[in-house]
Amino acid sequence: MKITSPAFTHNSPIPSKYTCEGDDVNPQLLIDGIPVGTKSLALIVDDPDAPIGVWVHWVVFDIPVTSCIKENSIPGKQGITNSGKNDFHGPCPPSGTHRYFFKIFALDELLGLKEGISKGQLEQAMKGHILDKAELMGLYKRAE
Repeated sequence: MKITSPAFTHNSPIPSKYTCEGDDVNPQLLIDGIPVGTKSLALIVDDPDAPIGVWVHWVVFDIPVTSCIKENSIPGKQGITNSGKNDFHGPCPPSGTHRYFFKIFALDELLGLKEGISKGQLEQAMKGHILDKAELMGLYKRAE
């Protein structure tokens, strides 16, 4: 499985449109090679370079099987992020260049969890149900 975006390539800068300095909307994501038997997708976007540790920017699950997550969309049920909301929270590093990981998971079932779960609760629920996974990493540094 592979995840890409027309907005940026792996290990390259994320355009400011998708950050706190722009429209703060999710970029379009393309998913290729989804395994046969996939019943749903899950997506976690996080920043391991945050001063507090890993900062969760988006948690989405029970996404219908699709090869495209549209820009500025809500593709499934949303979990809580470190911003305290159930929505996409774009890159907004306090200083320096941070890495942002867009991690997609192909699951063998719909999880059926309630909105507002944490990244940890999603990861726990996915155990034993991941058919494949892929990640795309983008970089962002705020304007000086």
